[in-house]
Amino acid sequence: MNSVNSPFALSDSAPIEPEKFLDPLLTAKGEERASVKMEGLKTLWFNTGTLCNLACKSCYIESSPRNDALVYISLEEVRAYLDEIAELAMPTDEIAFTGGEPFMNPDIIEILRLCLGRGFKVLVLSNAMRPMRRFEEALLTLEGRERLTIRVSLDHYTKAVHEAERGRSWDKAIDGLGWLARHGFDIAVAGRHLEAENDASARQGYRDLFSQLNLPIDASDPVQLVLFPEMDENADIPEITTACWDILSVDPRSMMCSSSRMVVKRKGELTPRVAACTLLPYQDQFDLGQTLAEASRSVQLNHPHCARFCVLGGASCSA
Repeated sequence: MNSVNSPFALSDSAPIEPEKFLDPLLTAKGEERASVKMEGLKTLWFNTGTLCNLACKSCYIESSPRNDALVYISLEEVRAYLDEIAELAMPTDEIAFTGGEPFMNPDIIEILRLCLGRGFKVLVLSNAMRPMRRFEEALLTLEGRERLTIRVSLDHYTKAVHEAERGRSWDKAIDGLGWLARHGFDIAVAGRHLEAENDASARQGYRDLFSQLNLPIDASDPVQLVLFPEMDENADIPEITTACWDILSVDPRSMMCSSSRMVVKRKGELTPRVAACTLLPYQDQFDLGQTLAEASRSVQLNHPHCARFCVLGGASCSA
């Protein structure tokens, strides 16, 4: 959806009004807040831990070399959730991993081997830098790696803008992408279009870059090149009411939380928990329980990210 043409266009000209996003059931104007029903778990995300080799300026989860607010998920903890999927006959076909940097997790190769061995499609979000490159030999020998996609973060198609966000990382990220391509991995790129760019111009910029680097990525394919909206969590944004679905011609079944959940393990907690959304790992109201069965319930859209990223931004972390 093009939010620029929406009557609810995104705004960063003022801070969020303090009375918004307080009541899970009602908006600040007293209207019924929109919710999203779980239609069936298609994608299960695991946050592998918030430790990362980079400290990006606008990381929504504040990953860094020192942030262990979310600790490493273990092989056996992943196995338990895959077992629950099987026991409940859930329609899950994809297991996805985010962080932090997933390849910082010492169990990551065995975790990938487990998921691929169970027949799932597997998606890993990575910066393709040194943590990933340590596992080159192991990655090359993974059975079923034709079902593995590694989505590499390039914040822009220009080195200057990318490094303004991520520091001196462009050359290593590009080199990692090239290594993956040369060895036949299914690759994708996650990027952004700046506020002054529309989708078409951003995709053309990436298209030129991929051509220059001889990367087999179709910039017009929203799965191979995922473009996220700019995220300023302090900027004002409309609350989403039940009436908005019709006003905006948006189907609630297209929202991430209708078909995905994320497992996190917070520092100090004995067991992993299931969060409603990949963007909201810390908020208590989006903690849906310890099991996938508990988490298979509706989600109230009571956070600015629900509006900015998903409903108005038209974005999704899943393929």
